[in-house]
Amino acid sequence: MPVSIPTLDETHMMHKSGTAPPPSRAQSRRALLERALAAGLFAAAAPPGWAQWFGRKPAPLPPGRSFWDLRGGVLIDGKRATLQSRLTGGEVVEVAKGGKAIFVVGTDAFLLRENSRLEMQGGNGAVTLLRLTTGALLSVFGRTPVPKQAQGNTATVGIRGTGLYLEAEAQRTYVCLCYGSAEIAARDDPSIREQAVSIHHDVPRYVYAAGAGETQRIQRAPLKNHDDLELMLIETLVGRSTPFSLFDEGYGSSRRY
Repeated sequence: MPVSIPTLDETHMMHKSGTAPPPSRAQSRRALLERALAAGLFAAAAPPGWAQWFGRKPAPLPPGRSFWDLRGGVLIDGKRATLQSRLTGGEVVEVAKGGKAIFVVGTDAFLLRENSRLEMQGGNGAVTLLRLTTGALLSVFGRTPVPKQAQGNTATVGIRGTGLYLEAEAQRTYVCLCYGSAEIAARDDPSIREQAVSIHHDVPRYVYAAGAGETQRIQRAPLKNHDDLELMLIETLVGRSTPFSLFDEGYGSSRRY
């Protein structure tokens, strides 16, 4: 059984309830390292901590496989998914309450959280458009000559070789450019946009709907509800690594790795 260790978003939830101040980047880094060390992620040979943390050691999926992990109710085009289910890049994936799906399409990898609906457009093992209508999605993308798009209900993100986290709400979309470059824009008005470059979670944003009562449609946001261990996991599934290390001295600073 995987070990259950509290995540950084629980620290943010404590702050929202008024029981603790928000963690600094140094505190968040320390907490993440403690979690990683507690799980034994940095043992010298074939880290057993990966298995303890995620249930088994992550590795690139074999040919013909799309899913690395399924928990709870997961549907593909309305039909129940299994670990043998195949994704071509044009499906709708839904995750029920208490569920989770970790999967790969081509050179891109995803972690779709509970209460989420993701509409994918594309085919032949490639995704060109992701539309998250509810819930939360962590994604890493391989570099491609053709830009891809990810959308929440109020935001469009043009992506190319990027780590990206989205949360979709009715009146706003949370966008964290974990690393890479992207254009973040209001979905109903592309003239409201921001060119973003991130080394390490440098550009978290809220993108608000036109009727949300906000004078500024794109606003700074906190870092929340996702972390680097998850990014490391899904990058591993497509044979890549994150552009940072948990042990880098510059972790959390504006430093290029």
